[in-house]
Amino acid sequence: MLLSLIISILTGALAGWLAGFFINKSQGGFWWNVLWGILGGFVGGWLLGQFGFHFDGWIGSLVTALIGAIIVIAIVNLIKKHR
Repeated sequence: MLLSLIISILTGALAGWLAGFFINKSQGGFWWNVLWGILGGFVGGWLLGQFGFHFDGWIGSLVTALIGAIIVIAIVNLIKKHR
């Protein structure tokens, strides 16, 4: 259980780092992208589950977290832009 949580956090962190390459206008920098990636891993898992998608394995988890991280970083950038 604890190992699974640690792997999920590390996968989300990697996804956040990768999402920073997809979203060039990311305002937060490396550490914020990592944090948003961890949150995005949970968001991506929930969101894709709502549409009936489920990816297996580590690569599937990374893809799910990457999708979630891109969504979270895009939302954060929209909020920051309108301040």
